[in-house]
Amino acid sequence: MPRAHDAHQTGRFGTFGGVFTPSVLTILGVIMYLRMGWVVGSVGLPATLVIVTLSSLITFLTALSIAAIATDQKVKIGGAYYMISRSLGLEPGGAIGVPLYFAQALSVALYTVGFAESVGRVFPVLDERTVAIVTTLAVAGIALSSARAAIRVQYVIMAAIGLSLLSFFFGGSVEPADPALMQWRPGSSFWPVFAVFFPAVTGIMAGVNMSGDLRNPARSLPRGTLLAIGTGYLMYMAIPIVLALRVGTDALLTDPLVMRRIALWGNAILLGVWGATLSSAVGSILGAPRVFQALSRDAVLPRPLRWFGQGSGEDDEPRRATILTLGVALVAVWFGNLNLIAPVLTMFFLTTYAVLNLTAGIERLLGNPSYRPTFRVHWAWSFLGAAGCLGVMFLINALAAGIAVVAVIAIFFWLERRELRAAWGSVRGGVWAALARTGLMRMETTSDPKNWRPHLFVLTGAPTRRWHLVDLARSLTHNRALLTVATVLGEDSADPSRVASMEETITDYLHRQGVQSLVRVGIADDPFLGAVRMIKDYGLGALVPNTILVGASERSEVCSTYCEMLGELHAARRNLLIVNYSEERGYGERRIIDVWWRGLRRNGGLMMLLAYLLSSSAEWRGARVRLKMILPDDAAIEGTRDNLMALANDLRIGATPIIIPDHGRSFDEIMRESSRDADLIFIGMADPGEGFTAYYESLSERIAGMPSVVFVLASEDLAFRDVLLQKNA
Repeated sequence: MPRAHDAHQTGRFGTFGGVFTPSVLTILGVIMYLRMGWVVGSVGLPATLVIVTLSSLITFLTALSIAAIATDQKVKIGGAYYMISRSLGLEPGGAIGVPLYFAQALSVALYTVGFAESVGRVFPVLDERTVAIVTTLAVAGIALSSARAAIRVQYVIMAAIGLSLLSFFFGGSVEPADPALMQWRPGSSFWPVFAVFFPAVTGIMAGVNMSGDLRNPARSLPRGTLLAIGTGYLMYMAIPIVLALRVGTDALLTDPLVMRRIALWGNAILLGVWGATLSSAVGSILGAPRVFQALSRDAVLPRPLRWFGQGSGEDDEPRRATILTLGVALVAVWFGNLNLIAPVLTMFFLTTYAVLNLTAGIERLLGNPSYRPTFRVHWAWSFLGAAGCLGVMFLINALAAGIAVVAVIAIFFWLERRELRAAWGSVRGGVWAALARTGLMRMETTSDPKNWRPHLFVLTGAPTRRWHLVDLARSLTHNRALLTVATVLGEDSADPSRVASMEETITDYLHRQGVQSLVRVGIADDPFLGAVRMIKDYGLGALVPNTILVGASERSEVCSTYCEMLGELHAARRNLLIVNYSEERGYGERRIIDVWWRGLRRNGGLMMLLAYLLSSSAEWRGARVRLKMILPDDAAIEGTRDNLMALANDLRIGATPIIIPDHGRSFDEIMRESSRDADLIFIGMADPGEGFTAYYESLSERIAGMPSVVFVLASEDLAFRDVLLQKNA
C-alpha cells in the first residue's frame, strides 16, 4: 500500500526563487522571440491582443484552481501529480503523472535541441547534435549538483532575458508602421494562429513541480504562479504593440528574428533566445525527476522502478530520477527532430491543466467539510478553465489531443486493474455519494414498469458453499441492477468485529470473481427470522430490494420456519425466487431454459422477464427459451399456438412457444418428460397461506431428480405484463 514519503521537507525556496522564477522564464520563451512577430503579421494587432488575453485567461483560471488546492492541502513533492492524486485518487493521479513525467523529460531534449539549432545558425561550424548532447549533459549536471545551483543559473538567465527585453523596447523602427496591422483581420487564420501562440503561456507547471522544495507551498504557489502569469501577460501585450508600430507586415511574416533588427543591441535578443531555451530545459530537468520520485514513492510505478523514489543528501534530491531523466532526454536528442513529438507534449501539459481545474471544481462543488481552502474559487471558474483547456487541445492538434487522451485513459485502466490502495481518501467517493443522493431523491416511491429491474437480495450463507445462487443472481442483474449478497450469523458465534471482518472477506471474494455486489452480514438467534428482519430494514428511500433469491430448504426439521420466512417476505411485497439446485447437473450447458406458463398475469409475466434477462446475459447468451403450456383439448392447440406465437413476437424476448396436450397425464408426468433436457426450469408457485408448508414439501418431492428448478412467486405491487408490453406512446 503506497504511503506518503516521510522524509524531512527542507523547504529551501520561497515564492520568488521557487515559483516565480522558473514559471516566468518558461512563459517568456522561444515563442515570444521567434513567433510573436509572425502572430502580429498574420492576424493584426487587435486580434493578437485577443489571442494573448484569451490564452492568458485559460492559464489564469488554471492558476486559480492550483491556488485553491494548494491552500487546502500540504503540497509535497510531485506538484500537479501530488495535487491530483490526493484529491481524485491514485489512478487519476497516476494517469496524469506518468505522461506528465515523459512530457517534461522529453521537453529537456526539445529545448536543448532548439538551443543547438539557434547556436548552429550563428556558428555554422558547430555540429548541432554535439551541441545538444553537451548542453543536455550540462543542464543535467547543474540539476544533479543541487536545485540551489539550478535556481542560481536561472537568475543569470532571467537577467539575460531582462536585458534583451530592455534592448528591444528601447530600440528603433525598421519600417514605417503598416495601417493594416491596426485593423481587425483574423479571418479563418485566428484559431491556427491561436494554436501556435498558446504554448507560450503554458509554463506554470515549472513552479508547481518545485512544490516539495518550497518553505511554504500554500503561500508561494498561489502568489508566485499568479505573479508569473501577470508578468507574462504584460509582456505579451506590450511586445505586439511595439512590433506593429515599428515593423511592416512582410518583415513580421518572413523574419523570425525580427526582434533582433529592432533591438538597441541586436545580440541581446540572441542571449534572450538562448536564455529562454536553457531556462526551460533547466525547469524541465528540475521538475520531471520530482514527478517520477513521487510516482515511485506512491508505488504507482512497477516494483523495479520504485528504487528511483529514494532521495539523496539532506535536501532529498531526486538524483536517481534525474539520471533516468537524463537518459530519456539523451535518447531523444540523439534522434534529433522532435517536431512530431512536440504537439503531444503540449497535449499532456494541457491535459494536466484540465484535470487540475476539474479537481478544484469538483472539490468546491461537493463542498466536503475536508475541503477548506483559504484561497476560495467558485466551481464555475474551475470548470470553465477545464473546458478551455480541452477546447484548446483540439484546436492546436486534434490528432495529438486524441493520442494524449487515449494514453491517459489507458494508463488509468492499467492502474485500476492493479488495484492500488492509498492511505488517503479521494474525492471520487464524494462524487458517487452526491450522485447517489440525487438519484435517491428523484426516484419514484412506487415501481415503474418502464425502468423495472430485479434488485436482488441473495441469502447465500457462505458464498463459496452456495455459489450457484450468486452465479444466477449475477446473470439476472447483468451488473446493472442492485445486488446484495447476505448471510445471517447466529448470536452465539458472532460479534460486531467478526461481522465487519466477514463483510470485508466476502466483498473481496466477490470482487475477485468479477461480481459487483453489496454485502450484508446480520446477527440473529433464528437465521430465518433474522433474514426477514434484515430484508425489511434494508435499503434507503425508494431503493430497496424487490426480489429475494434463496436456496431451497434442505432440512425437513426447519421447513416450517423456512416457509414462515417465505410468507413474511411475500407479505412484505418482495418477489421470491427459490432455487432447487441440482448438484448432479448444475446448470448444465446453459443452453435451454423452460418456462412452464399459464398466462402473463402475476407469476407468468415475471417468469418471462427472468428468462429473457437470463438468456441475454453473458453466461447464458444464446440460450433457447421454451415457453411451455399444457392444454386438455387437442382441438384448441393450433389456435393457442398461433396466439402464443404472436404474443412471443410482440414481446420480443425470443421465446419459442410449445403447446403440449395432456392426454390424461398429470402435470408432473408431462413436466418430467418434456423438461428432462432443460438446463433450468421456471415454475410458478402459489401464494403462502394455510397449509403452505405441506404445499412446499410436496413441490420439493415432485421435482426430485429433475434439472435445476426456480420456483417463482410474484409479490410486488406491479403488473409485470406492463413491463413486457411497454411501448412508446
